[in-house]
Amino acid sequence: MESSVPQKLESLVKLQELDNKLDDIKKIRGALPDEVSDLEDEIVGYETRLKKFDVELEELENGITEKKNGIKESEKLIQKYTEQQMNVRNNREYDALTKEIELQNLEIQISEKRIKEAYAKIEHKKVDIDRVKEELVELNKDLESKKSELDTIVAESEGEEKTLLESREKAAKKVDDRLFRSYEKIRGSARNGLAVVSVKRAACGGCFNIVPPQRQADIKDKKKIIVCEHCGRILADVELVIVDETKPKRTTRRKKATK
Repeated sequence: MESSVPQKLESLVKLQELDNKLDDIKKIRGALPDEVSDLEDEIVGYETRLKKFDVELEELENGITEKKNGIKESEKLIQKYTEQQMNVRNNREYDALTKEIELQNLEIQISEKRIKEAYAKIEHKKVDIDRVKEELVELNKDLESKKSELDTIVAESEGEEKTLLESREKAAKKVDDRLFRSYEKIRGSARNGLAVVSVKRAACGGCFNIVPPQRQADIKDKKKIIVCEHCGRILADVELVIVDETKPKRTTRRKKATK
């Protein structure tokens, strides 16, 4: 059986009330959840950087080992060519071996230069690693502090939040799917989270634009769902302005005419 308009509005108002209470709990937590999330992301970034540094250090150290092995091979070749020079039969063979020795000496010089450069890069990387590790320690301390603060706040409101969420789930089931989707869409786009409001002092309770008298009458009749033509919020009711009759009325004194 389809709900009547008053029933639909009542369900929406109840849902909005529950969401308002849940929003209040989130406001108490403030920006802490986002700060915790940002810190966790930043820590992951620093840890990734450290892993990258480790890979780069390993590559540099492997490069040094390779160059040192290359130097040993060049030294063996130099020794071999030097011994061969003792048994050459002509100047052409001697000059060819001399050229090979020079090339191997050049290879040794280049390798030694590359090794020196690699060691300098390693030292630089180690400085970067120490700096990142120090920053990581501070970030973890900050994260632990903020998490502890957040956990305390969450613990204080955990029971209430759980009850509200359960009540919200029940309230949401009483709203038909199409209307619930509209409610969620309006609520998502509203800065204050208000999707269902009343007309107060002839104005929309969400955007405070004036609601014409005829539209107010339609809202009071509750024959159909009325939305604000300015902000699109659902207008559930019109709040009456109560005048306190017990307050004495102000009287204007007449000034006595001067003669």
